[in-house]
Amino acid sequence: MIPAKADIEAAYARVKPYVHRTPVLTSSLINKHINAEVFFKCENFQKMGAFKMRGAVNAILQLSEEERKAGVVTHSSGNFAQAVALAARTLGVQAYIVMPSNAPGVKKEAVKGYGGIITESLPSLEDRERAAVEIKRETGATFLHPSNQMEVILGNATATLELLESHPDLDTVITPVGGGGLLAGTALAVHYFGNRCMTIAGEPFAADDAYRSFHAGQIETNTTAITIADGLRTQLGSVNFPIIKELVTDILRVEEAEIVDSMRYLWERLKIVIEPSSAVPFAALLRHKEQFRNKKIGILLSGGNVSLSQLPF
Repeated sequence: MIPAKADIEAAYARVKPYVHRTPVLTSSLINKHINAEVFFKCENFQKMGAFKMRGAVNAILQLSEEERKAGVVTHSSGNFAQAVALAARTLGVQAYIVMPSNAPGVKKEAVKGYGGIITESLPSLEDRERAAVEIKRETGATFLHPSNQMEVILGNATATLELLESHPDLDTVITPVGGGGLLAGTALAVHYFGNRCMTIAGEPFAADDAYRSFHAGQIETNTTAITIADGLRTQLGSVNFPIIKELVTDILRVEEAEIVDSMRYLWERLKIVIEPSSAVPFAALLRHKEQFRNKKIGILLSGGNVSLSQLPF
């Protein structure tokens, strides 16, 4: 079921005191290169460095007092882990975080810094979920899903709501897609607050389950997801996929080299730090720039949590 416009407005009223209204950057050089007007919504400047703070805050704020006392638990490769840890600390709730052993060190350190209690697991989704279920059983903590939970999706939608408040005449908003929580939230905001605006996603060829699911009409999985965009190694879920099927126009795939080139390009042109996943929608725009000629394009820069000692360029 598609949530109502009022649900997004209520989520925004809820999270607004706890998140930054992030800036929107433009570049005349980029516009000239693309032959379009591009507006970058900089969620890399969000608290804890990514859009996921919005969904985490919205979910925790809707817990009962009893549920808050027992804490929250999630599994994440990094950004949602940090978001839940910081949101929980802000709201006086204990956070238990399952992180895969191959998660970036910079993200693990950030979770610890925010007071999250980390349990490491093997990298597979099954192992992560198993560890989270065990923590939930032992502690009574409420499980928060990184992308397949409506409270999280509605919180995520508030980033695009802000973008469209600032630039109501956008033709398209492009976002990365991994687990689908940002894409579903973006599509909802575009549906209710856009003016004949489309939602499009960028996704790595190396982890293209969303592209295949979108065209097959059913959720498909990846046997491997060896992409530099570590935040996009997850898959769609039963809550976000119906929204994506109904409201998203297209999913465009990009190569690994295009992700790296786009990441470097935005570092150089916008003078900002973004992580590989954030570069994916811009890589999709570059790859298909003829499709967007003379259009007004919003790009969701989803996060900036990258280890400066392990840059791909």
